[in-house]
Amino acid sequence: MTLTPFLQDTQLAERFQALDQFLTAHRSLWQPRPFTALRLDWEAQHPELSAWLRQRTLEDAEAAQQHPEQLAAPAPFPQLAQNALHLSAAGELPSNPLHPAGHRLDVNVPGRKWQQIEAFTQRLTFQAPAQHWLDWCSGKGHLGRRLLQPGQRLTCLEYDAELVAAGQALSDHHHLPATHLRQDVMATDSARHLDGEKSVVALHACGDLHVRLLQLASANGCRQVAVSPCCYNRIQTEQYAPLSQAAQASPLKLSVADLGLPLNEAVTSSARVRRQRDLSMARRLGFDLLQREQRQYDEYLPTPSLPTAWLEKTFEQYCRDLAELRQVPISGTPQWQALEAAGWQRLAEVRNLELVRNQFRRPLELWLVLDRAMFLRENGYAVRVGVFCDYPLTPRNLLVLAERI
Repeated sequence: MTLTPFLQDTQLAERFQALDQFLTAHRSLWQPRPFTALRLDWEAQHPELSAWLRQRTLEDAEAAQQHPEQLAAPAPFPQLAQNALHLSAAGELPSNPLHPAGHRLDVNVPGRKWQQIEAFTQRLTFQAPAQHWLDWCSGKGHLGRRLLQPGQRLTCLEYDAELVAAGQALSDHHHLPATHLRQDVMATDSARHLDGEKSVVALHACGDLHVRLLQLASANGCRQVAVSPCCYNRIQTEQYAPLSQAAQASPLKLSVADLGLPLNEAVTSSARVRRQRDLSMARRLGFDLLQREQRQYDEYLPTPSLPTAWLEKTFEQYCRDLAELRQVPISGTPQWQALEAAGWQRLAEVRNLELVRNQFRRPLELWLVLDRAMFLRENGYAVRVGVFCDYPLTPRNLLVLAERI
């Protein structure tokens, strides 16, 4: 864990403004996606860096993923890396270990998920003790049950009826004062569950789901809020709608594709999953070269998600089937072997060029999290922002803690 202090009070706005200036000034480096463009505009401004990255291998790119700031690349890469590291630093939130978990409370919870729950719950240090926990998008309610202490109550809101039933059965089995309710949290009637007695928690609620929580919790005077955001790109609009006054005043306009940047990593992926991902991407890039050639149109053609069974096809059959799916007529005799090799070459170039873009993953994520924190502060909360666990346990390790003033 880093020794950097967590953020609170006026630090929230100060850091946000610094991040906003950094992200705005370098938009040309992180908003274009190497996967969809054969050349990026910034390469003309930084030819030495471009040439250096393009001659590196796929293995070189993989080796640099976790610590790109240590890469001895030409300017302006090192300066960007140091600035990004400095601006995105957020320290560890204070720990307040809970009582030991009840007997077999962690049964049927995947190990990594239980570790995340343990880390999350130990950071919920509030001035006043909670009376009634509300677990938002709760699944089976594992998080809420772990928080529950004598004298407290728990309400779990979940849309999936099977998870609601399974969660209630688990809570009943452990003789806990918990109520599991089926609720679409995006529906207008979800507000009825929030009031001044509730302390609301959400561990990795996606996009609009956690934004909805922040809006309703603040509007209904919930006493405490603890949210670890996830999947910022899962929104119903094409453009990001800033929450805080500072973010609304920012010149930064974010698309759904931009919001996916913080998620562009595979820290927890297995070797098999990474191999499948690489093969899929290399084939898509090979097909991209084919469709540009066939359509005589030098622009990326979006393709849908495909079943992993497609990877068992020959490259030629993969391309022919995808071309049929996207209504791209194939004429002549494409050089399939050369196209397949070019797809892998492009993948190496894309991954290395993405090292520049990926410098902005954490700064953009912290910008988004601070937007949420400042929104709560504007609505009458004392707010802290920091990390609740080490990065390898989950890259989405930022936590917003808010308590009604």
